[in-house]
Amino acid sequence: MKFVAIMKKISCSCFLILFCLSFSCSKSKSNIPVVIIEPPETKAKGADISWVTEMEAKGVKFYDKSGKQQDLFLLLKSLGFNSIRLRAWVNPTDGYCNTADLVAKAIRAKAQGFQIMIDFHYSDWWADPGKQTKPAAWTTLDFATLTATLHEYTKSVMNTLKDNGITPVWVQVGNETNDGMLWEDGRASKNMANFATLIKSGYAAVKEVSPTTQVIVHLSNGYDNNLFRWMFDGLKANGAKWDIIGMSLYPSKTNWQTLNAQCLTNMNDMVSRYSTPVMVVEVGMEADAPTEGKAFLADIISKVKSVNNNGGKGVFYWEPESYNNWQGYGLGAFDNSGKPTAALDAFAN
Repeated sequence: MKFVAIMKKISCSCFLILFCLSFSCSKSKSNIPVVIIEPPETKAKGADISWVTEMEAKGVKFYDKSGKQQDLFLLLKSLGFNSIRLRAWVNPTDGYCNTADLVAKAIRAKAQGFQIMIDFHYSDWWADPGKQTKPAAWTTLDFATLTATLHEYTKSVMNTLKDNGITPVWVQVGNETNDGMLWEDGRASKNMANFATLIKSGYAAVKEVSPTTQVIVHLSNGYDNNLFRWMFDGLKANGAKWDIIGMSLYPSKTNWQTLNAQCLTNMNDMVSRYSTPVMVVEVGMEADAPTEGKAFLADIISKVKSVNNNGGKGVFYWEPESYNNWQGYGLGAFDNSGKPTAALDAFAN
């Protein structure tokens, strides 16, 4: 009987608690906004390793810190990385980063459990703030046909990935599009409406194949708030859509603290101004400065995690595996013996 009495008391108490909570929630609906606090998600700790198949084909090998040769994907996983970024070129002359090469790398990334980001350059070669060259096969197209071709190409690549069991978590429509893409038609400073139309076309193509994939619009110089406001104000005014704002950040070993602080200010402004998250999709520092590199990376990773409203979604190192001045690039994070430097320890936490 004592047990029954106790249970009755507990039942009454639970009823009163539920009643109070229900009353509180109903009052909140009319007078006070309800704030839902969600647990923070796992942030992307990523690397763009699009060079990997070309490096392997040319005999480049990778080693863990003890000097044991290891597959690059496995090695990065052991270092704490959880995401891989891969660039897509339309018809590169040497074949690397075309759709077949992209898919081969994506399959390897998926096999190791990595989240995947696809970076459409919409070019046969590098696209960046200084050049946004149309693919050779697209150069004579009028703008309407160019827009439709971008849509169909994006959709085709997404479908090919899907057919191979790959669902990218993120897709960039354009790479470092500080002044738009597919010049001159899509040069933002000359015709923001055209650039917005191209972004809308790419966005729609991604979502038609994979509605859950997050679409990124990516600019360089993540510390430059004026650039980001100009671009995203312009895109918004012209009806463009995006899910995440992407940034590059390449400071030197002497100015990284200043640029990181400016980047954080910019990230918080982007989240507040456009109500969309942000992600640092490219970082790098001199390979011969691993101590400064680790400090820079640890700080920017921490700052991204601190962005208001859980709006910072992660950090990607650009081609950390490059070493021995591979293709003239000196901002990797492997030493000349092919082993990761201490800089990458920042991704372990």
